[in-house]
Amino acid sequence: MKSDNVKKGMQQAPHRSLFNALGFTEEEMQKPMVGIVSSYNEIVPGHMNLDKIVNAVKLGVAEAGGVPVVFPAIAVCDGIAMGHIGMKYSLVTRDLIADSTECMALAHQFDALVMVPNCDKNVPGLLMAAARINVPTVFVSGGPMLAGHVKGQKRSLSSMFEAVGSYAAGKMTEEDVREFEEKVCPTCGSCSGMYTANSMNCLTEALGMGLQGNGTIPAVNSGRIRLAKEAGMKVMELLEKDIKPRDIVTDKALKNALHMDMALGCSTNTALHLPAIAHEAGLTMDFNDINKISKETPQLVKLAPAGADCLVDLEEAGGLSAVIKELEEYGLFDTSLMTCTGKTIAENIKGAKVRNPQVIRNRETAYSKDGGLAVLWGNIAPDGAVVKKGAVLPEMLVHKGPARVFDREEDCIDAMTEGKIVPGDVIVIRYEGPKGGPGMREMLAPTATLAGLGLDSTVALITDGRFSGGSRGAAIGHISPEAASGGPIGLIEEGDIIAIDMNNNTINVEVDDETLAKRREKFVPVMREVSNGYLKRYRKLVTSANTGAVFED
Repeated sequence: MKSDNVKKGMQQAPHRSLFNALGFTEEEMQKPMVGIVSSYNEIVPGHMNLDKIVNAVKLGVAEAGGVPVVFPAIAVCDGIAMGHIGMKYSLVTRDLIADSTECMALAHQFDALVMVPNCDKNVPGLLMAAARINVPTVFVSGGPMLAGHVKGQKRSLSSMFEAVGSYAAGKMTEEDVREFEEKVCPTCGSCSGMYTANSMNCLTEALGMGLQGNGTIPAVNSGRIRLAKEAGMKVMELLEKDIKPRDIVTDKALKNALHMDMALGCSTNTALHLPAIAHEAGLTMDFNDINKISKETPQLVKLAPAGADCLVDLEEAGGLSAVIKELEEYGLFDTSLMTCTGKTIAENIKGAKVRNPQVIRNRETAYSKDGGLAVLWGNIAPDGAVVKKGAVLPEMLVHKGPARVFDREEDCIDAMTEGKIVPGDVIVIRYEGPKGGPGMREMLAPTATLAGLGLDSTVALITDGRFSGGSRGAAIGHISPEAASGGPIGLIEEGDIIAIDMNNNTINVEVDDETLAKRREKFVPVMREVSNGYLKRYRKLVTSANTGAVFED
């Protein structure tokens, strides 16, 4: 056992004394030591229930003959961090989580790991760590929130942000907004739509690193506790069979995950996280891979904010297993691959079926013939840009209009609430990329404000920052290279005509090359001052969005 390095032999007598201090018995010293990475905290609604998940995992590990040992991982609530300096600290935690988990796992020589994440950067951070550490590992998330209900309609967090925009436009009263406040987030769990947290938890299941139901069983459902116990038992089986993350996270598994991504219409943030996970597994994935698979994959599911359904509806309709069955039928999912159950995907999904064809559609009735994400290229984005195409209104798939240029998210929001943005505009928010932010802030507030103002059908927004999975509309992010690195988005001037064609995957500013070259001669990228903290170190190490914003090797 790996843990013998800290438990066996005369040289480890001091180590054993410390295990004695922990209360280990002689019998426990002979058993595999399983690290349970707990992301429990009392500030993230999606993590407030993880203590129960962790306790259930511990029972499962112990029942299967292992010794469970809990240690923590941090997590940021993107909703609470949104719209202020706090959002600079969201994406940066992904790599911090991976690094700290690596340190804990290898310093203490755990034989196996169970990861207990739930929200946003916590999930990809732990997937990166799993690939890097490469000991038998199972994931079990905390599960999605139930949908809220306001005035007879299902609601999720994005509708709360949109309500603020509606209030600014005089379409809602303060009492209306208060009703949304009280009802849109009714339970613990990751926010109820296909936002980043639920996107990544679903893709964890599609990759084979999470058990069936990992992405969709609601946080308040007792099935989540049963799943956690099973995860604890399964990791012991993986240990016995010596099945490790890099045996599961292969090129074919990543291709599966991308097909699922497109079929579900996941968050644009998956275009950051999947390449980063691939990188840790010694593999490569780029924007070309994303676009190729998007072109061949129909969007079968449309959840909030793009549609009316939520994660609980997907669970009741058959869950990810039913979606996999559907994709397999079209030759778009390889079910021969090994998973963390110790069985193949085909074995896992035996008996799965679509229980509600309105929630999980087939190829003939699909929401679109291609996937939920698209990558655009052009003279604004030579290295690519990402849009959640499945959440764009048909009339905005092709759009041309004058640039309204802002160097900060806050200035853009002020302009919108003051009525300075008009139909036809293309909002440009720059210097919000990985280096420029630094931290590549999510911009749910601007996109939600546009929707609340009723401008999402006439105004596009482009940025070198990124978006929440809750964003909808013609919101194009991850523009690479970013302005702070000298990217051409930094050359755009107020009033320049920007042409967007999502059908043909293009984004261009209609300014001739000679003029752009003259602008570049005078161009000095803005580099915001940052304190001597983590953001300063992050800026020095982080790469471009099109590479997954991973650190330089």
